[in-house]
Amino acid sequence: MPVAAAAVAGGVGLYSANKSSKAQSKAANQAASAQTESDAAAIEEQRRQFDAIQKLLEPYNQAGTQGLSAQQDLLGLNGQDKQQAAYDAISNSPAMNAYAQQGENAILQNASATGGLRGGNTQGALAQFRPQLLNQLINQQYANLGGMTSIGQNAAAQTGNAGMATGQNIGNLMQNT
Repeated sequence: MPVAAAAVAGGVGLYSANKSSKAQSKAANQAASAQTESDAAAIEEQRRQFDAIQKLLEPYNQAGTQGLSAQQDLLGLNGQDKQQAAYDAISNSPAMNAYAQQGENAILQNASATGGLRGGNTQGALAQFRPQLLNQLINQQYANLGGMTSIGQNAAAQTGNAGMATGQNIGNLMQNT
């Protein structure tokens, strides 16, 4: 009888161990499934956040691209026609016309006050004024566009950094699954 009792006890122990093993396996599978779902949700949130960052920075990227293109126009890098059009736009701008009128009036008023209205110095000053003003406005426009280009460059760098961080985070999450 002791052999039979030992066999029954051994069988009960095996049954109990098998049942416990199945319960642990089921719990492990449920935990793994929950982890996979959590990682998938985290990956989706990472992508959503990156898309939101891209959307927020897009206007700055576009402004920078336009600023760079306009700088290239002023330098003649996009062709002589675009360079001439950029110069003409500045030359015919309301700012150029207002500054030219004010500057020429100031030269004439000074000449009138000093009695040199018809003198050669006045004529020379008037002849040099508009080209110098145009040169100054072109340089100013180039500098202003440089600010836009910098804004776009910074936005592009921020987008790139966010993309790299997102990729790294998603890669880490994918290794968990």
